[in-house]
Amino acid sequence: MEALRVVVTILYCLVCLALIVVVLMQEGKAAGLSGAISGLAETYWGKNKGRSIEGVLSKVTIALSVIFVIGSVVLNLKW
Repeated sequence: MEALRVVVTILYCLVCLALIVVVLMQEGKAAGLSGAISGLAETYWGKNKGRSIEGVLSKVTIALSVIFVIGSVVLNLKW
């Protein structure tokens, strides 16, 4: 059982590092807000943000965050 805990801890650390990298790769929201106010949100990239790199990074961030929370709960169980 202790070996499983070590494996889960190592995977948890890798998820933590990946989450840090993905969050730092994202663009700031301040640039998007000024574009939305001036009317630039109706461009191709504004309409298809889910298919762009920023959209993919956003989805990966959500997935890694869910894995992070589940990993936190699993590691705090009394094995």
